[in-house]
Amino acid sequence: MIAHTIQLALTPVFVLVAIGNIMNSLSSRLGRIVDRARTLQKLHAETTGAEHDMVVLEMRAVDERISLSTRAIRTLVSSGLSIGTTVVILFLEEMLGYPLEQVAAVFFLIAVLLLMYALVLFLRETRVAAATLRIPQEYLEMHRGEL
Repeated sequence: MIAHTIQLALTPVFVLVAIGNIMNSLSSRLGRIVDRARTLQKLHAETTGAEHDMVVLEMRAVDERISLSTRAIRTLVSSGLSIGTTVVILFLEEMLGYPLEQVAAVFFLIAVLLLMYALVLFLRETRVAAATLRIPQEYLEMHRGEL
């Protein structure tokens, strides 16, 4: 019977691997965002006028990106803990002989919902990043036509 429980536990473990990969990606992005924030903090003191206003706007976007990324990471950690709880419940059910399938299903559902919410946060962070990276129209010099 323990072999059957191990088979049942494999699906949540694969989800846990996926969560770890997403967390790795988010952590890397967060590191780059923090580096950009440090650069902008230096520029904040060195700029004036319109250039300063652009730095402040980008700092606001970076601040939002940091918030979204850290919320997504916390949500993924919660999802991972819920997956771990699911696996523990599956083994406790087998070892103790109590019918805990419904409890395991609830924790697995919670984990998937948390994962989905983290992905929405990640999507929002990438949208903020894309909006920040848009090239202002005046830089494109469209009045010059084809170059």
